[in-house]
Amino acid sequence: MQLKTNLHFHCGDDPHDFISYTLKEGIDNAARHRFDVLAVTCHNKVVWSRADSDYAAQKGLLLLPGIELNIREDAEARGAGKHIIILNCDADAEAIRTFDDLGSYRKERPNIFVLAPHPYFYGNFSLKRLLNTHIDLFDGIEHSWFYSRRFNRNLRAAETARAHGLPLIATSDTHYWRHFNDDYAIVDARAKTPEDVIAALRRGAVENISRPKRALTDMLIRRGAFTIKNVLSRSAIRWRVRMSYAPNSLTSASRKIQ
Repeated sequence: MQLKTNLHFHCGDDPHDFISYTLKEGIDNAARHRFDVLAVTCHNKVVWSRADSDYAAQKGLLLLPGIELNIREDAEARGAGKHIIILNCDADAEAIRTFDDLGSYRKERPNIFVLAPHPYFYGNFSLKRLLNTHIDLFDGIEHSWFYSRRFNRNLRAAETARAHGLPLIATSDTHYWRHFNDDYAIVDARAKTPEDVIAALRRGAVENISRPKRALTDMLIRRGAFTIKNVLSRSAIRWRVRMSYAPNSLTSASRKIQ
């Protein structure tokens, strides 16, 4: 059966990025656009729940648990880490910190699917050379929505996928609705179950639906606006945390003055 899938989706429970909609609103929107499978892949946190899965099922939608992790080469490596996505995982995936951890997790859970998101994009969060170094840990490579006719870092991702016989999978890396229904994968699975969807992805039974974006309005302006919102949101959170201690400090100071 042909299943319309979004396999890289963030929602308001994401601890890293500012997302303006809830998971339930995401499920509703996916159902409106006639998606069959939605994988919720928040940063460093598995937000899937049985209640959300049941709600999605009422809408005819399979909700897959997932996570987008930051991992490092080893425990001593510095920096925020490189992004990877694990589909059909459990909450234990949150403890993965290194590629060795990922390898151990894969051996214990053969029904997961490890996706390399935006592997050659600019930024320290992209895998770049580490994708080839650890290619045996990956089951597929993402075709990102973020490209135009003149700027397309997906071309190298496609080359790597072909070289290693891995499926290239289109996603919208959803943080806002604009390209939610522009970039997705049609997966030919035997049934709409986690096991059959993962098996179809491994077989490469995927048809990608995607279109180049407008460099100025779709990529620079819209993505820039999202980045600004993210920065302001994190600054507001840090300010609230600091202010939560302010009353106690002010009280102590007042007592000293008296």
